[in-house]
Amino acid sequence: MRDDFAAQDPGATEVRPGSVGEVFAAFGKLGVTAFGGPIAHLGYFREEFVMRRKWLDEKGYADLVALSQFLPGPASSQVGFALGLMRAGPAGAAAAFLAFTLPSALIMIAFAYGAHTFAGPIGSGIIDGLKIVAVAIIAHAVWGMARQLCPDRIRASIALGAVLIALIPAGAYMQVLAIAIGAVFGLALCRDASRESASALPFAVSRATGFICLAAFAVLLIGLPLATAAGAPQGIALFDAFYRAGALVFGGGHVVLPLLEAETVRSGWTDADTFLAGYGAAQALPGPLFTFAAYLGAAMEPWPNGILGAMIALVAVFMPGFLLLVGVIPFWNAFRERPAAQALMRGANAAVVGILGAALYTPVFTSAVVGPGSFALALTCFLLLLVWKVPPWAVVIVAALGGGVMGAM
Repeated sequence: MRDDFAAQDPGATEVRPGSVGEVFAAFGKLGVTAFGGPIAHLGYFREEFVMRRKWLDEKGYADLVALSQFLPGPASSQVGFALGLMRAGPAGAAAAFLAFTLPSALIMIAFAYGAHTFAGPIGSGIIDGLKIVAVAIIAHAVWGMARQLCPDRIRASIALGAVLIALIPAGAYMQVLAIAIGAVFGLALCRDASRESASALPFAVSRATGFICLAAFAVLLIGLPLATAAGAPQGIALFDAFYRAGALVFGGGHVVLPLLEAETVRSGWTDADTFLAGYGAAQALPGPLFTFAAYLGAAMEPWPNGILGAMIALVAVFMPGFLLLVGVIPFWNAFRERPAAQALMRGANAAVVGILGAALYTPVFTSAVVGPGSFALALTCFLLLLVWKVPPWAVVIVAALGGGVMGAM
């Protein structure tokens, strides 16, 4: 397996590899400061790894976002996993996942054991501030990506069309449809743009490894339900339930809610009140919303539960998305170097900007900005990011303090 990963695609540009410690430190900071859900996380990642650390360029990052949107699973965690893989290989991918995921997962496990989250007006105000900062983070990401990826009328129009499609209240599948339509229009209308010489993304993953991961994904998706139906132990049934939820969901943590509710509440593993309390707590935490799975694994009644149940649920819900990502990556560079593929990706990347713009409006803006005070705080955070170049983690602190003050008033 080590040799498989060492076989990098020909044509990939040589870059200075980073260390596992560097990846862990970068994602560890985001693991405790990246509030606001998957779309906001993509804004944090762009600020940290494209603008500040320059691990890759804007177009390469947009390609990763577009790829993650096409695949089921937690989109922001897939992008983070890919960034760690690109920077420091398989160990870097594991470091990115652990550093970004563990802080919120540990808090969710503690909450399952009875720890109380924020209460009272000040605590509620802090939570509101953390929701408000997501508005600024996403607005900043949309602003920067639009300038790079929608420089002409055609791509700006594709982005607008993606906004309109993504706003249709028909679930996260509208996001996938928007990207697909954007790619088709890009293929038809963006061939006249000069051929871009963007370097290949340096993923050292062989095709053999890709095939193995795709085969493992399919075997688990088919085999686990069969084993559960045949009377496998509860631990296998638990893994099966969360693996299928992670494998069949597009659009991130909010979309996985009905799948997990069906697997845990309707099966009698937990009750509706326990389920909703944990989901509400997850909204106030940094990191991926999929760590809600750790809470459910710890809080459910049948054994394995507690720490072991949390570990099983957490690994199972993330695994399918990562297997698919690694399975597709070996073919990505060859695909994106073709002229037709570049035209297709121009349209897809413009659609990604539109999807981010739609998400900026709903659910982020509509749920966070509820009055003049919250609007003023969101605008302040946006200007701190755009004009004053304040680091996102510091803006999170400003927003939390501002929300606490508004709550006290």
